[in-house]
Amino acid sequence: MLAYLIRRELSQAWTSLDVTVEEGLHQLQTLCSTEMKVEGGGCCLRIPAPNRTATALLQALKIRLPDALPHTNTPVVTRKNLPARRKPL
Repeated sequence: MLAYLIRRELSQAWTSLDVTVEEGLHQLQTLCSTEMKVEGGGCCLRIPAPNRTATALLQALKIRLPDALPHTNTPVVTRKNLPARRKPL
């Protein structure tokens, strides 16, 4: 149900841009971040300015990207071994 609601919101926001949800999401895949290290051990993730199409898509959703994000080297550990082959839902 949540996926349906998200898809509907994206579709409504991007109607004026004449873009399908799939095309819009494909364009947003170009978003990235660059790790910047500062002398003394600090670091952050810098977000470059998105291209014109991605900017229009984000503006239609009223989303403003930050210039940078704090970055910590937090390891993610899974203590439980997941089965190689999962049962279908």
